[in-house]
Amino acid sequence: MVYLSLALNYAIGRLDPLGYHAFNVAVHIAAALVLYGILRRTFLFSVLRQRFGTSPNWVAGLIALIWLVHPIQTESVTYTIQRGESLMGLFYLLTLYCVIRASEPPHGTRWYAAAVASCCLGIGCKGVMLTVPLVVLLYDRVFLSRSWAELIQRRWRLYAALAATWLLYPLLLSQAPVEWKESAGFDYAGASPLQYAMTQPAVILHYLQLVFWPDKLCLDYGWPAARTIGDVFPQVLIIGGLLAAAIWAWLHKPVPGFAGAWFFIILIPTSSFIPIADLAADHRMYLSLAAVAALTVAGLFALARRLGVPAIAWPAGVAIVLSLTVLTVRRNLDYASEIAIWQDTVDKSPGNPRAQYDLGHGLEVADRRQEATAHYEKALEEKPDYVDALNNLGHVLSVSGSAQEAVVYLERAIQLKPGLAEAHFNLGYALAQQGRIKDAIAQLQEAIRIRPDFAGAHHNLGIALAMDGRIAEAIDQWEQALKLDPASADTHNNLAYALSQAGRMREAISHYEWALRLKPDYVQAQDSLAKLLATLSPADGGDPNRAIELASRACASTGNRVAGYLETLAVSYAAANRFDDAVRTAQDAIGVARATGHPDVAREMESRLDLYRHGRR
Repeated sequence: MVYLSLALNYAIGRLDPLGYHAFNVAVHIAAALVLYGILRRTFLFSVLRQRFGTSPNWVAGLIALIWLVHPIQTESVTYTIQRGESLMGLFYLLTLYCVIRASEPPHGTRWYAAAVASCCLGIGCKGVMLTVPLVVLLYDRVFLSRSWAELIQRRWRLYAALAATWLLYPLLLSQAPVEWKESAGFDYAGASPLQYAMTQPAVILHYLQLVFWPDKLCLDYGWPAARTIGDVFPQVLIIGGLLAAAIWAWLHKPVPGFAGAWFFIILIPTSSFIPIADLAADHRMYLSLAAVAALTVAGLFALARRLGVPAIAWPAGVAIVLSLTVLTVRRNLDYASEIAIWQDTVDKSPGNPRAQYDLGHGLEVADRRQEATAHYEKALEEKPDYVDALNNLGHVLSVSGSAQEAVVYLERAIQLKPGLAEAHFNLGYALAQQGRIKDAIAQLQEAIRIRPDFAGAHHNLGIALAMDGRIAEAIDQWEQALKLDPASADTHNNLAYALSQAGRMREAISHYEWALRLKPDYVQAQDSLAKLLATLSPADGGDPNRAIELASRACASTGNRVAGYLETLAVSYAAANRFDDAVRTAQDAIGVARATGHPDVAREMESRLDLYRHGRR
């Protein structure tokens, strides 16, 4: 379901973030409305009607509003891929809502069918959905049935159908990416089930702290696993006490007991003993927050009534909603850019190697290479075998002119993970910079062997082969690259140059034109195509006027400060028999060449200048 939603977003708006965020917000609002419907109907049941029957809409609305605007929900809504949590949450709440509606005649069967369908869709979002049959069962016992016997007699078919949806999960897992098995489940090597279980009480306490004081929200905590029970004994004691209180409440006060069960049961898949790479994540509180919000608001109203000032509960509730809204708006500012969110994460969790790496990546994309290098190095200080950091650091160093140092990091990355095509690709680039062309070719060929659809590797292999004088093979690689990525202006440009060297002029012109359609301000392609059009005969595709247009654009975009581009313009003018313009432009080119310290180029241009003065090319 998550992949389907992303595919629909892409089909409608490609990579425009607006559509993705609009979808996430719409899902979250829909979930809040369903939660409101559940709460409103729950407050009307006989067990709660005496306390909230006079204002169920307002109490339910306040709880749903707090749940809607709470800052801890930001990760599930603003961070695009975490729509998995909010989408699952929507179907989770819908399943319960449909069961509640089914208990009210006359359309019970339709609502039961809708509940099962919603459960199936939720399992197609996230594994937490596996807990919904149990939560619905407990809700049924507290609010809809007078006894377990009545519950089984009236709705055993429903629970059989809901339990049957569990069979979908193994099927979905069998189609899951390999990476999932490396980061979750009992095959995960980062923490044992015991270590994971010992760590979770501290994590759950942190979640509860964020509910009431959400000032340390973090996208990636990098939470360390507990090694001994002594490290977390106080937290284990507190959470054990809360769990015992929830069990006691279930036995003696079922309404608050159900809220406690809701909170803990929903956290079981992520906060129990099943190891997951991320020991803590704010989005895991998406649904559990509803129980805390409901108990808090109910407690607020009970306290106000006990103090004899029931009217004060409403302004207090409004103040809470407004305060949480302000905090949520402020938290969303951290998501303004890749650098902003990862800088916030590094500030809150400086020892987290993944946060350091991701900040480095954001800085690298922004062409802030020196800062990126520093953060990649910090990531490696925390985790020396961090393959992605080794690979990216090697790449940054190679494009910054430190190819020799880059090779060390990239070879280490390949040693740790020989099947990482990107590392072979980057190593090939670094080796080519050192003039080790045959070694570079070998690395790029290995990258393609690992990933045959790696367009960038085909592109760079073409460059390396051309540097080795193997033009025909280079042309073949660039043609393969374009089959994989037809929108690469650089590949069109390089292929055009190679085709012109091979005497295939019309094909060369076609690829230069393609490069310029894809990238209209591509100065190198403008100059190369102008040179070709100015020197070819009309029968072979020459076009002096088009050459003048292209060369003029190249010169204008570089402020007439590049001698080579001015020379191409002079050649183009001469090809169009505009020799006065050719003379003037050639003189400008000679002046620029001398001013930039290229006297040899200036002397070569002077010989052409003589021809132009005599009306010859």
